Amino acid sequence: PKYVSLCWEFLAVFLPAVLMSECSQVENDCSDIYNPGQTVNGTYAIYPAGNAPAWVYCQMISDGNEEDKGGWTVIQRRMDGSVNFYRPWNQYKRGFGNVEGEYWLGLENMYQLTRKNKYMLRVDLEDFQGNKVFALYSSFSVDPEADGYKLHVSGFTDGGAGDSLSEHDGQKFTTLDEDQDSDDNNNCAKLRLGAFWYKHCMKTNPNGMYIWGEDNTHTGIGNVWKTWKGYDVGMKSICMKIRSVP
Repeated sequence: PKYVSLCWEFLAVFLPAVLMSECSQVENDCSDIYNPGQTVNGTYAIYPAGNAPAWVYCQMISDGNEEDKGGWTVIQRRMDGSVNFYRPWNQYKRGFGNVEGEYWLGLENMYQLTRKNKYMLRVDLEDFQGNKVFALYSSFSVDPEADGYKLHVSGFTDGGAGDSLSEHDGQKFTTLDEDQDSDDNNNCAKLRLGAFWYKHCMKTNPNGMYIWGEDNTHTGIGNVWKTWKGYDVGMKSICMKIRSVP
């Protein structure tokens, strides 16, 4: 009887955990949520590191193009200038902003996502006249913090935006208090009032100041994409989003 009692106690403690482990699926990204049939845009919890949740905006609805079938995890978004993106390293590491609006997912989350699966990146741009373009990259990943959260991006396809990102391939991330760019004379984050995988310094500055259209007062400090609008025209919206690929 004592042996039977101990067996029941063991099962009572461990069986639920085993069943939960077998029956539940951890959503690593928005693709994991999309594939079972969830097709509503919105805020969802994903688990990049497998334990703690990270709240993200998932773009589930396709715009009809072959390269955009839904299930995108938004890692960066600007839309109205409501969030200050001129921030130090620790905030870019963990993420900040409003998931329903402007936000940065966090470098650590990006690393945790891309270390386990292969990802493509799409950058959607819109100007203040309502024109929309995009740039697509077939491969995107971020190295760990020990390697400066180095960017790896390749496989460009033009959706009208031109390629302003490939030049940043292989660069470590730079913030106002962590200078890891290739410019020996400047901290590009301070010079361009943002934070990014700067080189000498940039062809795009998605995390720069939110500029309402054209402003050539201080060239290159805005949320610009050079190959589309040059250095003096800020975007109404910029959205960087990733999706896992086979």
